[in-house]
Amino acid sequence: MRWLAIECASEACSVALFEDDALIAHDHRMLGRGHAEHLVPMIAALPDRGRAQRIAVSRGPGSFTGVRIGLATARALALAWRAELVGYPTLALVAAGARVACGPVPVTAAMNGGHGEIFLQGFAPDGLPTADLQSLAPDVAAAAVRAVLLAGTRATELAALVPGTEALALHPDARLVAMLPPALLTSDTTALYGRAPDARLPSAHIPAP
Repeated sequence: MRWLAIECASEACSVALFEDDALIAHDHRMLGRGHAEHLVPMIAALPDRGRAQRIAVSRGPGSFTGVRIGLATARALALAWRAELVGYPTLALVAAGARVACGPVPVTAAMNGGHGEIFLQGFAPDGLPTADLQSLAPDVAAAAVRAVLLAGTRATELAALVPGTEALALHPDARLVAMLPPALLTSDTTALYGRAPDARLPSAHIPAP
């Protein structure tokens, strides 16, 4: 089965095309901004314009805009191609990158969150989460670290606050989606924002005349 992986929840944007678990083609770019302009052309440049029977897309957490762009693109392609659509958590992909670099060891994924916070989650050597996703201030995140290896865009900063830890600075990469535990690839494609929204609906209270 041919399948397409889409990852644009961070400053990086990447796509990968697989035949079963074999990587056919891949593109990874550090964009910062501009995911909306780059993602579809990146997919179109893949063999057969990226057409696949299955699409795997990042649900976040990460950039609010990036997560929504990735999900919207994946949903549109799945509808057009009549393809199966599955979602996966971004931090699990960061943990997969750590396993490639350092082998099957426990890892804490630490990525950019909103308002200076850190998206934090621990993973076991098999890639499954050992704790719930959290969005924490750096000092609180440091107290929550339970692994020697930290990986992600905020790993170096966090390791400086936690003696005895090691940092692996990396971004999520779509070509590693094949390494995710099957249990983390699900039909749930709702966005994982990692924290409560800043904006709130106005009160429904109506003053008496």
